Amino acid sequence: MGRQIVHRLLISFPALLGVLFLCFCLLQVVPADPAMIIAGPDAKAETIAAIRLELGLDRPIPVQFAEYIGRVLRGDLGRSIISNKMVSEELALTIGPTVELMLGGMLIAIPFGLTLGTLAAVRRGTLVDRAIMAVSVAGVSMPVFFIGLVLIQYMGFQWGLFPFTGRTGPIWDGGLPSLVLPALTLGSVLIGPIARLTRTAVLEVLGADYVRTARAKGLRETVVIVHHALRNAMIPVVTLIGLQAAFLLGGAVVTETMFSWPGVGRLAVGAIVSSDFPTAQGAIMILAIAFLSINLIVDVLYVYLDPRMQRS
Repeated sequence: MGRQIVHRLLISFPALLGVLFLCFCLLQVVPADPAMIIAGPDAKAETIAAIRLELGLDRPIPVQFAEYIGRVLRGDLGRSIISNKMVSEELALTIGPTVELMLGGMLIAIPFGLTLGTLAAVRRGTLVDRAIMAVSVAGVSMPVFFIGLVLIQYMGFQWGLFPFTGRTGPIWDGGLPSLVLPALTLGSVLIGPIARLTRTAVLEVLGADYVRTARAKGLRETVVIVHHALRNAMIPVVTLIGLQAAFLLGGAVVTETMFSWPGVGRLAVGAIVSSDFPTAQGAIMILAIAFLSINLIVDVLYVYLDPRMQRS
């Protein structure tokens, strides 16, 4: 397992560099000059030119990128153009809320998706199966912002069950109510895909020889389904969860903006809109590292679920 983790880290580093370089180039073509933003709208051309020279913006893009990577390796992500704070400090304040939101969404989506998919497979062809699949298709078809608006309108505004603006604090300090609606919004789009794939995978496994053998031994049906069928059907489901968890990073940007959630996605959107390039680059780097980390976790889960992959 250790060798596979090292191999994954080695191939993830070039991917991270590629993402950072692509985003770095895209930010360079944005019609805004960081030097002009720093100097102000009434600054003279000489002042703007001096700031550009000081920031190294007059150099070729590959040279700027190499210097940026060198600073990142030293732990220097730069200073925000808008707030004049260190980017690392701003990111440190937003990583926690984003992790809370993603974990909350996955803790809602994964148990519900696995349960509904397994129940649909066991009750194949019945009304329960058709109802679960109909709800799953409806959930896949709905965009994140629509679900969020519905939850805000009814559970937040009309019924007043949960707060829907901002974050009152970490979950261990009374912040759980403010997390409910954003996590429901983010997790609801993941329930449908997990349920559908779980149903398909469990149906394939239920006809296997070892499942029939387990039933012939007199094991309870719950033990057969959970310990024999569901675990062996989890590999494709884990793949989907890993891919969808990466999708949640994009959904988190929309969700954090809707609910004024102080996370990395909202910080990245605000930085891009205000042409705060250092902050935007730092936020994109954190999101890229999170994406690669999710893929690493999926690889480790593969080995846990199927020990044969450790010898391959």
